[in-house]
Amino acid sequence: MTPESLAALVERRGADAPDAPFLVEARGHRVVTFGSLAADLARDRSWLAAEGLVPGARVGLVVADPLDFCRWFLAGLSAGLWVAPLDPTPAPGAAATTAERIRTLALDAVLADRPRLEGLTLPWLEVERVRAGSTLDPPGAVGGILLASSGTTGTPKVMALSVAQVLATAGLVAEHHGLRPGERGFNPLPLWHVNAEVVGVLAALVSGASLALDDRFHRTGFWKVVDESGATWVNAVPAIIARLVQPEAGERVPERVRFVRSASAPLAPSLEETFERATGVAVVQSYGMTEAASQICVNPVDGPRKPGSVGRPVGVSLRVVSVEGRTVLGTGTVGSIEIGGPTVIDHYEWGAYADRFDDEGWLRTGDLGYVDEDGYVFLVGRSDDVINRGGEKVYPLEIEHVLAAVEGVAAVAVVGEPDEVFGQVPVAFVQPRDADDLGGERAVALVARLREAAGVALARPTRPARIKLVEAFSAHATGKIQKNRLRDGTVPVAYVEAV
Repeated sequence: MTPESLAALVERRGADAPDAPFLVEARGHRVVTFGSLAADLARDRSWLAAEGLVPGARVGLVVADPLDFCRWFLAGLSAGLWVAPLDPTPAPGAAATTAERIRTLALDAVLADRPRLEGLTLPWLEVERVRAGSTLDPPGAVGGILLASSGTTGTPKVMALSVAQVLATAGLVAEHHGLRPGERGFNPLPLWHVNAEVVGVLAALVSGASLALDDRFHRTGFWKVVDESGATWVNAVPAIIARLVQPEAGERVPERVRFVRSASAPLAPSLEETFERATGVAVVQSYGMTEAASQICVNPVDGPRKPGSVGRPVGVSLRVVSVEGRTVLGTGTVGSIEIGGPTVIDHYEWGAYADRFDDEGWLRTGDLGYVDEDGYVFLVGRSDDVINRGGEKVYPLEIEHVLAAVEGVAAVAVVGEPDEVFGQVPVAFVQPRDADDLGGERAVALVARLREAAGVALARPTRPARIKLVEAFSAHATGKIQKNRLRDGTVPVAYVEAV
C-alpha cells in the first residue's frame, strides 16, 4: 500500500462511516470520528506541502497529546513523509539526548507541541537542517516510519519501515485478533513506540475498528476507565499485567474485554496463569521487534495458547539456526532465531550492522529459542545475555520464570557476573511486591523462598550464585528492564545474599 492509498483508505472510511468513532480520549470527552479524521488529514497534508515538506522528507514528531499525535502521524504517512516519533516526555536534562536522536535520524524538520490557540492545537515547525536533503539508502519506497534503537549497547540502529510494511502488519494484527467495526482497543502504551503505532492505531484504521488512548498507564481505577471507554481488548506489556494481578478494592473487570495482548518482553507463565485466574481475561502473548514492524509471532486469541510460548509466526518467515554456523535446526533444538519476509527490513540505514543480514535476506534477531512440534515458538533469552558458567551455557529467562513464580515477587532479572572459578555465574536481581521485604527478617524469608524454588526447579549450574533485592528496576518506556544498568552497578541494591 502506498501513501496515496492510505489517504484513500482514510477518505473511504470517512465517506462510508463519517460518524463512527476512530479515536477516543480515555480520560476525557474528545472523539475523532472517521469523518473528522478525513477532513483533518486533507487540511494537514496541504499545510505540510505549503511548508515545503515534500514526499521523502524526514520529519520528527514530538507531540504529547495522544489524539493530536495520531492526527499528525497519519497526516505525515499519508503525505509520503518519513515520520520519526520521538519521546515527548524525556527525563529532566535529556535535551541533549533528544538532539542527538534528531541528528542520528538525519531529520529535515521537527513537528512539536505549542500552546493551544483558541482551542486548536497547531504544530510548531522547527527546521533542523542537520542533513538537509538526505534520502533513504537506497531510495525507492516513499513514506513510512523512521525509528532508532536507544544505542545503549553501541551505535543506534536506524530503521525505515515503509507505509506498505506497517499497513501489511496492521492488517495481519487485525485479522489474527478478530478486529472489526464495533471492536475497540485500549492503549496505555507510548505512541512513540512501534507497537502502539501499528498494533494500536494502524490496526484500528485498517479494520474500521476504534481505539481508546490513554496518556500512559494508570493503575488506580484502570478497569473502571477501560469499562467507561467501551474497550473490548487491551494492548499491554508484562510490566502492566504484573500491576493488574492484584485487584483494587471493589474493582471489576468488564465482561466485554475479550483479551489482553502482551508484547515487548517475555511473560512468565506464572504471571500469565495468575492474571487469567484473577481477572477471567485471556492473555495473548506475542513476540515482535521494530525490524518486523512490531509483530513476528502471536498466540491464538481463541485457539490453544501454550504457557511460555510467544505463539506461532504470523505473516513472517522464521527459522532456528545453530549459533556457531548456518545449519538450520530441527524441532525442539535451541538456536538463533532468524526472520524474513515482506514486513521485515532488509537493511539498517547508513549501511550499519550489515552483518545482521545474510545473502538470502534473513535477519538475525539476536534472540535464542526453539520451535516445538506444533510450530509454537519458545524464547530462552538474548544471545548477548547468555551466561557462560565454566563452559556451560545458562539462559537467564529460565531462571527468571522460576523465580517470578515465588510469592511476593514483582519482577526478576538475571545477569552474568564475573567469577574467579567459573568465569561467569548467574546473579538474580529481584524486586519484591512489598517494600517491607527489602530488609530485615522479611528479606531473609523472601530470599529463602527464592532459594527453595531454585533448588527444586533448576539444575545446579543454573541456580543463581547471588540474589540481590532492589526497590525498583530501571526500565524503558514499555517496561522492558535495562539489564545493562544491572551489569554496571548503577541500580541500588537493598539486600544481597550469596546462594
